[in-house]
Amino acid sequence: MRYIPHSLETEQQMLDEIGYSTFEDLLDIIPDNLRTETELGLLKSVSEFDLEKEFNKISSTINPKKNPICFKGAGAYDHFIPSVVDFLANRSEFYTSYTPYQAEVSQGTLQYLYEFQTMMCEITGMDIANASLYDGGSAIAEACSVALAYSRKKKIYISKGVNPNYIEVIKTYLTYRDSEIIFLPLENGYTKLENIDWENSAGIVIQCPNYFGLIEDIQKIKEQFTQNKTQLIVTGDPFNYGILKSPGECGADIYAGEGQVFGNYLSYGGPYLGLFAVKKHLMRKIPGRIIGKTEDLDGKPGFVLTLQTREQHIRRENATSNICTNQGLLALRATIYLSLIGKEGFQKLAQQCFSKAHFLANKLNNLENYSISSSNFIREFVLNTNSSAYKIIDEAYDRGFSLKAISENQILIAITEKRTDEEINNLIEFFKKI
Repeated sequence: MRYIPHSLETEQQMLDEIGYSTFEDLLDIIPDNLRTETELGLLKSVSEFDLEKEFNKISSTINPKKNPICFKGAGAYDHFIPSVVDFLANRSEFYTSYTPYQAEVSQGTLQYLYEFQTMMCEITGMDIANASLYDGGSAIAEACSVALAYSRKKKIYISKGVNPNYIEVIKTYLTYRDSEIIFLPLENGYTKLENIDWENSAGIVIQCPNYFGLIEDIQKIKEQFTQNKTQLIVTGDPFNYGILKSPGECGADIYAGEGQVFGNYLSYGGPYLGLFAVKKHLMRKIPGRIIGKTEDLDGKPGFVLTLQTREQHIRRENATSNICTNQGLLALRATIYLSLIGKEGFQKLAQQCFSKAHFLANKLNNLENYSISSSNFIREFVLNTNSSAYKIIDEAYDRGFSLKAISENQILIAITEKRTDEEINNLIEFFKKI
């Protein structure tokens, strides 16, 4: 009865109303020669994900056109989203609500955003989280602005291991700020702190795992800091913190990242969900909305918008931030999704991605003309090839696989729990033959 909204009693009431005794009587109008006499052969006692795949397999016999199997990553990942996320998030009281703006916004909206903030703090190891920003790129750019405002220094150092798309957003945000962007080199794929002007350094941006999938040693990087006003800004796929130590545990001052992985679809690149969390000393510099818990005059618990300086209306370029809204609906989806999978599920999903990615990487590393540079990754890695990576991904698309080339001889491959053993083995066979 899980997928049928009506009970047997309700069905009988409907049949009685239209003058039929049983459901079979209702089907008498269908000629016998058009009826199937065998079972459909549907899977029994399977997960929602497996059942959905079975239905898609059946529907493909009618419409054989298929979407390519996604092995792309680079900041957006093809995770399975339980149907209940859509069902709850699409309820009219959520779907038609505007983003929290006034203090008198509904208690229901404030409560789920408060829960969202709590979850983000638990995942990132930070003290305070806001109620979301536009997307990962703008969240990191806002983190740079916070570092500039807090330290009153001018230089922002960015690792070359940060997603290039995020770097472009940072450049755009800081174009008219009195600041300077300096890039840190990579050594064997890892960020190297060198020639840093600590006296004038506002912040250092590190991605972990970085754009190439490699796990940066955040604790070691933090130990090299010589100025407490220099803020360590960490970004990265938050699902990896089901396995890795959180940024907060490693000494980061700010975490800013992309929350698309939590219950939101790829959606051709957006809209997405910006995550932002800080340590306590930055509480009054954090951009966007923060929901707090309080009590009313009768002692009943309630939720309120708090720390609303609204300074962007009057301070212009001197404001801490000019963010005026948040991604309330996508934050709701993330909250529902994380509530469904729970802490244990969060870790298990990360472990699934890890195991599948390392299995695939080991198989590809043993093939002629292919290699991986390092096994120090979670679920995303770079495959080196002697051939043209761009020609390979074109051929892969024709064979039903979606891959991403990041240079003439490098392919970035990512794995989620959705990738089945069959799909992974088929990709291995493709690389054997290409």
